[in-house]
Parts: sequence; structure tokens; C-alpha cells
Amino acid sequence: MLLTTLSYGQDWANLKRFQQENSELMLAKAHEHRVVFMGNSITEGWLSIRPEFFKNKPYVNRGISGQTTPQMLVRFRQDVINLKPSTVVLLAGINDIAENTGPSTIEMIANNIISMAELAKANQINVIICSVLPANHFPWRQSIKPAEKVRKLNALLQSYSYENKLAYVDYYSAMVNDSHGLKKELGEDGIHPNKNGYLIMEPILEKAIKKYIN
Repeated sequence: MLLTTLSYGQDWANLKRFQQENSELMLAKAHEHRVVFMGNSITEGWLSIRPEFFKNKPYVNRGISGQTTPQMLVRFRQDVINLKPSTVVLLAGINDIAENTGPSTIEMIANNIISMAELAKANQINVIICSVLPANHFPWRQSIKPAEKVRKLNALLQSYSYENKLAYVDYYSAMVNDSHGLKKELGEDGIHPNKNGYLIMEPILEKAIKKYIN
């Protein structure tokens, strides 16, 4: 009974994380080109490592470190749809492969991202689906070898994007090394980009954002 009570008391999807910021943002007039970034630590870290990318732009960062796609799907309405953006940027899936919230198949991960994309489209929000960054190991879970799973997930996301005429942003090809991992100069731990990594990602993404704005 104690375990059951504790599990019900947990904020599994971290719904409280952005509640105050969301309330304040919803009171303000929505920018016609507001862009919400939905993701995990790679999205969250973007704001701290490269704050100048977000400065004086209608960009809203809703990344939460460690999150998997089912957690993002739970908080998608409050952290994306309710903010009335013109565009959402979806960058997710690597923590699912790492089994942060338990085992899942590549199809399950892709389906969660597709569900977020379809929720966005149903609310007249433009969708940008990003490739998962290359990774061939997890510092916190050495038993899992992610390289091939990353490639398969990206193939599914790219196929879905093209079939549904959505923007697909390919970070993977620009950042992968010969071992199907992240280039060393782009991220010290093989998972998270450093400043150089974000500098590679930013123009690739902004090209897609500008297409929607134009």
C-alpha cells in the first residue's frame, strides 16, 4: 500500500516544472511566430549553453532532462498546445532507447513522437521533427548499445515526416562519426552536445523554422 501511495504522489511527467512559466506566458499576447522546443536534456541544455540562440526570439524552451517520449506526451498539451505556438520542434527518443522509464520498442518511441505531431497538427501548429543525435554508448547505462536503434528510429521519423509533408531536421548526418557515435569535438560524453554541437544544430534548425515563417 505504501508503494502504491507513493507512486500516485509522484509527478511522473514533471507537469509542475513549467506551470508558473506557462501561466505567465498564456497571459501575455502570443507572438505570431512563437516556437516551442519540446525535448529532454539536449533541449534543456541548449538554453544554458547557448542562451544567445534564444535571446530576443519568440523561442520557448520546454526541455526536461532525462525525459522519455511518454512523459513528453503527457505534458504536451500544457507545455505546447496551450501556449498557442505557430511551430513546435520535437527532439526526443534517446532516453527511451536508454530505457530511462523502462523498455520500449523503436516503433513505440516513434508512435509517441507521431502522436505529439498529430496533436500539434490538430491544433494548427506547424511541426518540425528532429533526428535523434548519434550515440553509440550511454555513460549511465553501458549495457545498452544504441547506435543501430538510433538509426532505425531516425529512419521511421524521416519516413513519417516526408509522407505527411512535415519538416524533418537531420542533425544526425552532420554530427555522426565513423563509429556511428557523436563526434568527439561536438560533445564530451557522447550524448550531449557542447557549444560546438549546438552551433552545428542551430543553422540546420533555423532553416526549417524560416520556411514556416515565410
